[in-house]
Amino acid sequence: MANAKEIIARRVAAELKDGELVNLGIGLPTLVPNYLSEDVAIVLQSENGFVGLGPVTEPDPDLSNAGGVPAGIIPGGATFDSFMSFCLIRGGHVDVTVLGALQVDEKGNLANWMVPGKMVPGMGGAMDLVVGARKVIVAMEHCAKDGSPKILRNCDLPLTAKGVITLIVTELGVIRVTPQGLVLEETAPGVSAADVIAKTDAKLSVSPNLKTM
Repeated sequence: MANAKEIIARRVAAELKDGELVNLGIGLPTLVPNYLSEDVAIVLQSENGFVGLGPVTEPDPDLSNAGGVPAGIIPGGATFDSFMSFCLIRGGHVDVTVLGALQVDEKGNLANWMVPGKMVPGMGGAMDLVVGARKVIVAMEHCAKDGSPKILRNCDLPLTAKGVITLIVTELGVIRVTPQGLVLEETAPGVSAADVIAKTDAKLSVSPNLKTM
């Protein structure tokens, strides 16, 4: 069976459409391009200053992505300063952003930044991306390392932004954020709706059209 990160990355890849400008957060989201369909061509934007992010397997020694990892650039790609990069983001030109989270809640709130005293990444450009992108996908493992739920009724960590999440993809299922709350639309193979509900603190409605991921 595929590991949790692969399951999540594969499902997020299926959500991306041909021609979209997509920003991928550090960590798990960077795996998503490995699982894109051959007939889907997206353009990757890196908040540190370029569009046309290329395969990490073919890095340019002078380029790194927003996570500081060596990266390549595709033919036709462009580099620019951080000011221009954030003009693209804040101007609403990014179609989709995919990022991880420490917590999310049933109101679509996101918490993914620094906890005082803990060695975790700071907020970075996430606060701009989640309000500037047309679609926000949270790609994360369903529970924290200690087994506690990460999908809560209310986040208790500092918020990155309120009411911005469109879709939550975990290794257990796909959950859509709606004005009426969270709706479980898909479950992973071998996982029941009851399994997902049991590991979720937030109230979760089950779609009448529930299907397998």
